[in-house]
Amino acid sequence: MFAARGLMLSLAVFTLVYASVSALVAAGWRFAERSWRGLNAASQADRFMLLRMLPLLSAALVTLIFTIPSFVMFEPRGGDEDFGVAPVILGTFGLALLAAGLWRIVVALARTSEAMAVCMRQARVDGSGEVPVVRISGVKPALMAAGIARPRVLLSETAEFLLTPRELQIALRHELGHIRRRDNGKKLALCAIAFPGMSRLETAWREMSEMAADDAAVANECDALDLAAALIKLSRLAPMEPAILMTGLLHGPAACLNARVERLLAWRERPQTHSNRAWWQGAAAGLAVVAGFAVVYSHLLIQVHTATEWLVR
Repeated sequence: MFAARGLMLSLAVFTLVYASVSALVAAGWRFAERSWRGLNAASQADRFMLLRMLPLLSAALVTLIFTIPSFVMFEPRGGDEDFGVAPVILGTFGLALLAAGLWRIVVALARTSEAMAVCMRQARVDGSGEVPVVRISGVKPALMAAGIARPRVLLSETAEFLLTPRELQIALRHELGHIRRRDNGKKLALCAIAFPGMSRLETAWREMSEMAADDAAVANECDALDLAAALIKLSRLAPMEPAILMTGLLHGPAACLNARVERLLAWRERPQTHSNRAWWQGAAAGLAVVAGFAVVYSHLLIQVHTATEWLVR
């Protein structure tokens, strides 16, 4: 019974923190977005993803660092304490949330595997580059990055025919940008943590990740014009909705595509926002927070146990 009570309480706290932080993020992420507009696309995409993962990270940290240790240290093992309805409901909801996330991961992997199997029929693989390029007969998918553990780029014969060698080279560098940033892996993480009200934040991340891949592919004004030309040419082909774990050059709504083309036509060198100094400042702040928690950790565990005792009644 002790282990069962601990498990149910941990799930209840996880669910409560996860839902509360999710509601706060869904309601207030646009306020943070306004302060990030001066950053480059890669930095904005990273912050959108971190903000989207914040509910899961917060719930996991509170549960693993505070709830479970406080229960193990201060909860009597031989007692027959009554367990309230609230933690049972919250714990059951937490289990359902975790099961649904696992199911979405399985479905995403299965659908992507199925789509890859279709694409690989009568395909030619060029493994001479950094990432294998799979040349596909037909029109679609025109150009996509697929896979997580073994990524590859899918390129249709039609796209290869329409694009000039320079345009094709820049377009392939765009897909390599997605692979280096592990965007398909991040999509898989989003499958596991679906929550109401988060769709606009996830869309903002997807759009900014496309612009970040554009920036990774472009080194000068000529590259920007070539990538814009590639986007315009391939946009005339029949669209294909990519599988969940695929990232296409034309992924996203028409408004996002238009914004990317306009941005490329007005290309200028983006400032670098990361610096060693900023990294060291962040590391120092993190160490200070950890040291502060270490000093008051025992007292915090007592307070957490008191709060969880109130929850289970």
